[in-house]
Amino acid sequence: MTGEAKDVLRDGSALLGAARDLVADHRRAVADVHAALAPLRAEAAKEQLREIPLARLKDVTDGRLRLGPLEEAGFGSVADVLEATPYRLQLLPGIGPQTAQQLHAAAGSLAEAAERSVSVRIDVDRRDEAMAPVVVALHRLVNAGPELARARAAADGVDERFGPLVHDARPAGSWWRRAFARPAKRERAREAVGELAEALREAQGARLLISQASVDLLRPHVSPDEAWIDFELRASDYQTLLAELAAAGPEREAAEGFLPDDLAARVKAQPLDDAHRRVALRGYQAFGARFALVQRRVILGDEMGLGKTVQAIAAIAHLRAEGAAHFLVACPASVLINWVREIEQRSAIAAHPLHGAGRAAALEAWVAGGGIAVTTLATLHGLDVPDGVRLGMFVVDEAHYAKNHETRRAQAVAAWCGRTERVLFLTGTPMENRVEEFRSLVAHLRPELAREIRSSDAALGARAFRSAVAPVYLRRNQRDVLVELPEVVRVDEWEEFSAADEDAYRAAVLDGNFMAMRRAAYAVPDKSAKLDRLTELVREAAENELKVVVFSYFRDVLDAVRDALGGAARGPIRGDTPPARRQQIVDAFTAEPGHAVLLAQIEAGGVGLNLQAASVVIICEPQVKPTVETQAIARAHRMGQVRTVQVHRLLTPGGVDERMLQILAHKARLFDEYARRSDLAEQAPEAVDISQQDLARQIVAEERERLGA
Repeated sequence: MTGEAKDVLRDGSALLGAARDLVADHRRAVADVHAALAPLRAEAAKEQLREIPLARLKDVTDGRLRLGPLEEAGFGSVADVLEATPYRLQLLPGIGPQTAQQLHAAAGSLAEAAERSVSVRIDVDRRDEAMAPVVVALHRLVNAGPELARARAAADGVDERFGPLVHDARPAGSWWRRAFARPAKRERAREAVGELAEALREAQGARLLISQASVDLLRPHVSPDEAWIDFELRASDYQTLLAELAAAGPEREAAEGFLPDDLAARVKAQPLDDAHRRVALRGYQAFGARFALVQRRVILGDEMGLGKTVQAIAAIAHLRAEGAAHFLVACPASVLINWVREIEQRSAIAAHPLHGAGRAAALEAWVAGGGIAVTTLATLHGLDVPDGVRLGMFVVDEAHYAKNHETRRAQAVAAWCGRTERVLFLTGTPMENRVEEFRSLVAHLRPELAREIRSSDAALGARAFRSAVAPVYLRRNQRDVLVELPEVVRVDEWEEFSAADEDAYRAAVLDGNFMAMRRAAYAVPDKSAKLDRLTELVREAAENELKVVVFSYFRDVLDAVRDALGGAARGPIRGDTPPARRQQIVDAFTAEPGHAVLLAQIEAGGVGLNLQAASVVIICEPQVKPTVETQAIARAHRMGQVRTVQVHRLLTPGGVDERMLQILAHKARLFDEYARRSDLAEQAPEAVDISQQDLARQIVAEERERLGA
């Protein structure tokens, strides 16, 4: 027994030590971030103090200080007082040593308050000695991955459970401890060994989490250049973590969609299990997932670009942890493959696309094994699912397509709502502008509430409307939660070939025509999957009054886009468009109130023009040169842009687009590492871009082999 007890005590002590080491390492890593932030906070606070008039010093000292001598000496702000030493202040006429100390202390008090309140964001254009340490310090935590939070929670749990057990079990592991222990203590030690052995068996998952996280946190700091490269690739992860650690978040009411306080409190109290989730959530996203769980049948109407899909996956992951097995997502065909990829990347739950040739087999696998089934709104009515399959949640993306209760898809949505307890509708359309449409959607979820919604609820504005319909509707705008957003949101929109697209693509491969392969997805415009998705993105941008720039390398693709948008788009700006005419088109686009669309060839509109009026960029196909896309995005994402820029790149899996991305990935990384830091590369970006001829030869040969052409 003694040998076994020693082994149990040794293993328990080792796990407890590892858990405590992880907690300590994590605290040091967080402390490194705060230490790096300190000078930036002080700098930002000082700038803030320059805007605070001297009169505020009286607020700190109950109005006892005389400020006349300071004003006569040219002091204009609190920052002026803070920068002056008490000795210099007492040299001023009418200010003695005690008053000088009081003035300086009052300014210091305001400075401390300012440092606590200021928010700091990483500025990619500011790579100086003050900003770089922040990125380096964050790198360690970001690269520990989304599992770090779970590992830290597991370590805290091990410390809480194992600490007392290891302490109580110690006499059982040593003969001399047993010899000197009282009988009650020896008996407790024997019991503690048994409890410790059981705890060790239950802690296998925690042991692995803690071990991996410890390895990640103990890696040495990378160089500033390496950290900046990683930041450019994963800016969202860095900004999100910084917002969390620096407590730099959006205004609470705005992030909570202006819900009533009692409802917001219930939402925040809702646990959110992350065992099946592989992505860290921003604060407003976690709130959205909790809202869906608490209210059960709701509409999440966040503005486009805020991550409604991720919030839905987070809610599903929580329900999966609670034991629910089957989930169903209905969405437009144009986003089905995106849903499947998001589920696979953001969760540990199996995704089953109920679409295409393998639909029957996928349905059978889902029914048998559970997971998330993804089907289209158009085929939802034909989904034959046994009555015994109970859904943990039914999610409808682009739910406004179900507003007309007379249509077959709306009736199919209603039928599934009727057999499912939890339903989540997603739509980026601002419902306060469409009360009747909103009432129709709510009727699917909560008919009794739909009858109470009045058109007058929207008359007092968006905030009043959201408050009135709070039990069923949550919406946040980009400007409300901007501080938590990266400056550029990049979304790859994967669209499978339609039958017409596939025929055009095969013909291009057979001809060995690389350029025709690249634009085959637009060869038959009225049957183009990419074009359908593009029009959906533009329509949603219009609903949110956002300006859009559409880039393509090909003139005929832009012509197809213009026709699909009904001729309302400005441009296109082509390579042969005279400079003066280009500027006229851009000026008219910028001056357009609200939503507008501008079309441009990417090598023409992507260089030399200021398109900062646009906050949505759509790239119709991947480009051969990484520099071309970067320069095009930079036209919108530049000085003066006040909104987050969303970049949607339209891609087709299994063909030239995916193959190009694979081949160019290495080149893109080289570009990130060298071109942006090299004056020579700025002058000659082709030095790091792959030859179009070489790329074309390689891809045509590989696609011929894959397709047997």
